[in-house]
Amino acid sequence: MDCKSWGSRDIVFLCIIVLSLIHVSLGAKVRHFKWEVEYMYGAPDCQEHVVMGINGQFPGPTIRAKTGDTIVVDLTNKLHTEGVVIHWHGIRQLGTPWADGTASISQCAINPGETFEYRFKVDRPGTYFYHGHYGMQRSAGLYGSLIVDMADGEKEPFHYDAEFNLLLSDWWHKSVHEQEVGLSSNPFRWIGEPQSLLINGRGQYNCSLASKFSNSSISQCKFEGNEKCAPQVLKVRPNKTYRLRIASTTALASLNLAIEGHKMVVVEADGNHVQPFAVNDLDIYSGESYSVLLRTDQNPYKNYWVSIGVRGRDPKTNQALTLLSYSATPASKLPTTQPPVTPRWDDYNHSKAFTKSIYALMGSPQPPKTYDRRIILLNTQNRLNGFVKWAINNVSLVLPSTPYLGSIKFGLNNAFDQKTPPDNYDSSYDIMKPAPNQNTTQGSGVYTITLNTTVDVILQNANALAKDVSEIHPWHLHGHDFWVLAYGEGKFKNGDEKTFNLKNPPLRNTAVIFPFGWTALRFVADNPGVWAFHCHIEPHLHMGMGVIFAQGAHRVGQIPKEALACGLTGNKQN
Repeated sequence: MDCKSWGSRDIVFLCIIVLSLIHVSLGAKVRHFKWEVEYMYGAPDCQEHVVMGINGQFPGPTIRAKTGDTIVVDLTNKLHTEGVVIHWHGIRQLGTPWADGTASISQCAINPGETFEYRFKVDRPGTYFYHGHYGMQRSAGLYGSLIVDMADGEKEPFHYDAEFNLLLSDWWHKSVHEQEVGLSSNPFRWIGEPQSLLINGRGQYNCSLASKFSNSSISQCKFEGNEKCAPQVLKVRPNKTYRLRIASTTALASLNLAIEGHKMVVVEADGNHVQPFAVNDLDIYSGESYSVLLRTDQNPYKNYWVSIGVRGRDPKTNQALTLLSYSATPASKLPTTQPPVTPRWDDYNHSKAFTKSIYALMGSPQPPKTYDRRIILLNTQNRLNGFVKWAINNVSLVLPSTPYLGSIKFGLNNAFDQKTPPDNYDSSYDIMKPAPNQNTTQGSGVYTITLNTTVDVILQNANALAKDVSEIHPWHLHGHDFWVLAYGEGKFKNGDEKTFNLKNPPLRNTAVIFPFGWTALRFVADNPGVWAFHCHIEPHLHMGMGVIFAQGAHRVGQIPKEALACGLTGNKQN
């Protein structure tokens, strides 16, 4: 077909879009997976504990697909005593909001012994992952990678010879059930810092590959008979370009990654191309993903450290280490130099310098110039009848027994709170000090957003319960990407809009708010459904740190009966 024969420039442009969609759909495949989720014994950090696995694997199997493919996962729950769901992090679920995998929001939890079919299309290339979204099952190990390649005939805007996938996580020896009980107790019992950091599900507890450089008496790691916790070495050839796909599914830790003697060029963030920029190290928060390009241009007769360390919290967890090993050098040969030192945990200027260096690649979609609605979300730590909670605009989120998607579609108004949460907070609130009244409320209300309108969200950080404490919070939006327009210090105020970047802001699905600061986001509510927007730190969400956005739910088509076979919607469908 010759698009030029269609006439005007606009029609030619439409023709090109139609042909590209036909090209993608003709080459698309249906990729079918049968998964069983169950508890099993594992030793992620060389210490045996119960982990949550899929088909006997931890982390779960990697899904690899191409743009336009349909993914079908038949998920069977073999946990015996608890429900399960899986969220496909970064996949927008256009037309399939029931497949988002959020218990009490998009679907019912899958009961023990039951099977649920997730069926959805991956419409964009990028580095994604999946994880549990019921209770704190992500902390238990329910996660894995989801990689979407370009469609056949399409190319990335950068070249590379080969790639590695790095899925980062943190690991506790205390079970998630015990963690949950502590978070819901009075007096409050915090989960503590993780015992180890994992790279592709492997880490080392109470030993180090670089013990001779440690100030403590930590021993040198030995893996005889325990190879499953030995680090996966990145074996490379000299003078090649490698793509490193890096994703963080941590439950708590913000991380920093560095590769000894090598710069990295950032080219992708959360499935979106960015203007390439070089870094010596990068910060990555829970819920984020990046692609970086690495040139193997160093001495090929040496090996080099790959280090992962904790940022944003006073670290009590050792670095995770593996090796970049050139083909001319045995992988068993450890470097004679000290691993890269992680920047000091509270060096926020370092963090902000990296985060503010991310811009959309030229030609990326630009945000609307104005907004239809602005929602300012104050993040605070509070108490509710003596229990410690996190709250947004003084409402701590509790999820209903009936999934929002079904209750809104079928008009079941008594299934959740009908009072809309506030769009703002009291302007007299001093974010720099603990609140004089630390009490909060709880609720299950919904922000109802008019379909196809533009929404600005201002995430406002504040002092926690303790004096001079404000924590990092990475916020993740389901069902959409948003433009990150600006980061600011202190309280957001009129006039701060002048700092908004409307020219080339990055598109992301996860964005961080720094201590005592704010972050401005903009998105178009163009995806009918009910979507979670929450802090991606697992215990914070468990303690109420999230909100619910609903848009055009009445327009959602036929929802699989299994997604709604609980609560009031279960009765509605019978």
